[in-house]
Amino acid sequence: MPKPHSIRFHLTAVFLGFFLLVVVLGLFSIWRLSNFNRLSADVADVWLPKTRVLGDLNNFTSDFRAIEGSNLLSSDPAEIAETEKQMEGLDRSIAEAERSFELIRHDAAEGGLYGHFKEHWNNYRKIVNQILVLSRTNRKAEALALYAGDSRNTYDAASDTLGHLTDQAVANAAAASERLGAAYRQAFWLILLGIVIAGVMVVATLVHISRSISAPLLHLAERMRALAANNTDVDIPETERPDEIGEMAQATVVFRNNAIELMRSQRMLARQAAMLEEQLAQEQRLALAQRNFISMASHEFRTPLTIIDGHARRLMKVKDSMAPAEMGERAGKIRAAVLRLTHQIDNLLNSARLIDGGAEFYFHPEAMDAAMVLREVCQLHREMVPGAQIVERFDAAAMPMVGDAKVLFQAFSNLVSNAVKYSPGGGTVEVEAEMAGEEVIVAVADRGIGIPAGDLNRLFERYHRGSNVSGIVGTGVGLYLVKMAVDLHGGRIEVKSKEGNGTRFVVHLPLKRAVSIKEWPIGAVPAVTADAPSIAVRSESMS
Repeated sequence: MPKPHSIRFHLTAVFLGFFLLVVVLGLFSIWRLSNFNRLSADVADVWLPKTRVLGDLNNFTSDFRAIEGSNLLSSDPAEIAETEKQMEGLDRSIAEAERSFELIRHDAAEGGLYGHFKEHWNNYRKIVNQILVLSRTNRKAEALALYAGDSRNTYDAASDTLGHLTDQAVANAAAASERLGAAYRQAFWLILLGIVIAGVMVVATLVHISRSISAPLLHLAERMRALAANNTDVDIPETERPDEIGEMAQATVVFRNNAIELMRSQRMLARQAAMLEEQLAQEQRLALAQRNFISMASHEFRTPLTIIDGHARRLMKVKDSMAPAEMGERAGKIRAAVLRLTHQIDNLLNSARLIDGGAEFYFHPEAMDAAMVLREVCQLHREMVPGAQIVERFDAAAMPMVGDAKVLFQAFSNLVSNAVKYSPGGGTVEVEAEMAGEEVIVAVADRGIGIPAGDLNRLFERYHRGSNVSGIVGTGVGLYLVKMAVDLHGGRIEVKSKEGNGTRFVVHLPLKRAVSIKEWPIGAVPAVTADAPSIAVRSESMS
């Protein structure tokens, strides 16, 4: 049995009160909804079926009158027999509708109107039977006279009575619908009032719990946080309370002296665990990146080797019957695949030298011609991808500068390779170059898939590839090496791109200054210069 002053006792009383409140509110809602349900059932079980049956009676009786006229006007025995068959079917439908109406509950006024309708209709049917007898005995004139006289008057009486009955049923249904709406509104406001009252009671209870239980616990927790912060002068209140909070306060006072040392030990262990976890995550990321790199690189080698093998097998198989033109074409494709494979191997070897810290042995700036390097890059990629449309937009004149031709060849080759690779359908790739002031400015532009804006911060990150290049092979180090080569020459690179509308890389290289190896930290990736509203990053593989 909980103590009268314990928190458990208070919470049990609160929860019991909540339970009783829910039960009372539920029973009240059920009581109000039962009245609404009764009125709804009245509409669904009485007025809707009644209006439907009366509508059927109106339709069937009017159709019967029309078929009666068709029977009198027909001279073909087959047509007369068909109309009589239709009249028999309508008789059955009318009788079924009458039985349905009689099963529905109705008041005395409706019962009286329905009795008059049935009397008029039975009289009308007797006259119709007389007309049919006259029609069968070829007494058409008498039948027509009876149709236009007694039959018509009797039908009109039945139809008018049915119309009055229908109007009264529709009016009663509208009144029932209005009662249903009024019952719904009354139940809605009463239930809403009950919910408001219950809400006020809940808020009052929560305020009581907050002041008597929650607030003291929060104050005690605040003091415990102060103890964790090495504040030993903190005061511990609520020690005189006769409940669990008082016991917790007393226990806090007991452990105040040794709590600081314990928390210090826990923080030290937590920091060590966090460092180990971070190191493990970093190792996992590096291992995953290396696996992805090896997978993509092997795919890059396997593709040209497959092309070489396929064309070589074809040459061996049909060497005696192959036309010289076809043989030359296949030999050209083999040579293009070999060039591609050789280019991939050179790129991987050169990349390994730069990335693994061997730039001091690999980077050798000297006087060179940037235009010649660009022409060689464009010619190489035309041979590697015969369908590529690479347009050179620079003068034939030399562009002398100080730099490492081998490093710049690799950088420009990666830019052109990416432009060709990410231009679906063989789009045009433009290579522009000019000398402006003390710089050589080289631009490589394509009209390909572009770069997503979300990849901007990881543009030149090693092993990273853009989010829109799935299905296109690559190793993810191409732009990383481009940035490294530009930094070695003391230059900068700018990017303009919009996803779906192509990409433009602009490289600025000083004519006479190249960064000293001692000045350039291996692996550093400075910030990107980007001057377009929509700029994205594509860290792609080497071509």
